[in-house]
Amino acid sequence: MRVGVPREVKVQEHRVGLTPMAVREYAHAGHEVIVQAGAGTGIGADDAAYVAAGARIVATAAEVFAAAEMIVKVKEPQAAEWKMLREGQLLFTYLHLAPDPEQTRGLIESGCIAVAYETVTDERGGLPLLAPMSEVAGRLAIEAAAFALRKPAGGKGLLIGGVPGVPPARVVVVGGGVVGTHAARMAVGLGAEVTILDRSLPRLRQLDELFQGRARTRFSSVATIEEEVLGADVVVGAVLVPGASAPRVVSRAMLGAMRPKSVLVDVAIDQGGCFETSRATTHDAPTFEVDGIIHYCVANMPGAVPQTSSHALNHATLPFGLALAGRGERAMVDDPHLRRGLNIHRGRVTCAPVAQALGLPAIAAEAALGM
Repeated sequence: MRVGVPREVKVQEHRVGLTPMAVREYAHAGHEVIVQAGAGTGIGADDAAYVAAGARIVATAAEVFAAAEMIVKVKEPQAAEWKMLREGQLLFTYLHLAPDPEQTRGLIESGCIAVAYETVTDERGGLPLLAPMSEVAGRLAIEAAAFALRKPAGGKGLLIGGVPGVPPARVVVVGGGVVGTHAARMAVGLGAEVTILDRSLPRLRQLDELFQGRARTRFSSVATIEEEVLGADVVVGAVLVPGASAPRVVSRAMLGAMRPKSVLVDVAIDQGGCFETSRATTHDAPTFEVDGIIHYCVANMPGAVPQTSSHALNHATLPFGLALAGRGERAMVDDPHLRRGLNIHRGRVTCAPVAQALGLPAIAAEAALGM
């Protein structure tokens, strides 16, 4: 199969869909890989590295889209990109369609077959292609919060870990999944006072065992969220419903009762955000204030560390991408976990949470694939 890798065009997005390592694996499997010039610049991989790995370099994204049977990206296609997709062309990338009706409409009209990293599953019920970026984003959330708390950044002037004789920041993590766990690990490591909220008792038991008393765990309810948020210096929103819009767990009404200049970090912003006052920001302008509370809502947080995140992402996506390149749609027929990633198939929505969020009709992936 001819596999195409365009340069990412989202603001301050420096990751790349395939690293030279991954290109070599595709080439070794007999596939032709077409890479747009400069696609790997953000990770320090020049065009020569891609040529050495077996890729063919072309000048423009239009050439990549026109020649390739499958497009491999990192972020959801922007308007200029989805207009270049065509009937039956495979698209393998993060999509986050539930809060994005315009992109969904564009993919439907293109007739492409869009497979989303974030809804591919594994045999344990996990999300293996979302996990590596969730790990990165969870860790970055605490770095972002620590910076936003500093006075020159507009914060309250609080050191997240404190010093002897001066208490640390209080960090509340809403959601005990991959993002929440890694955010808590970073916050605990810096010396913060950490509380993790989750609705799963088995997960709370796992977290209690993992942190060995270095972080508190509490069952997540309207009352406990409000209690913890109002006393927090940092709140990390790490709530995920696979494929669906994120639930709103912090209302605007709470902001007025929070500690002034506290920081909200909304890692769920790709799925619409889990704070009522969230709106997507960029690395160029990452924060804004509402009612005296600082919001950090960057929609592509791992793009700030493209070397780490591109390699971590490629390690996870490689076997699934090779399966799609090798067997096309048949790969999704054969593998129920990869089939879960199918969001759009030739003009029809195949992911029920996306259809529900956007009020669109849906067809089961199995039916779309003729199973």
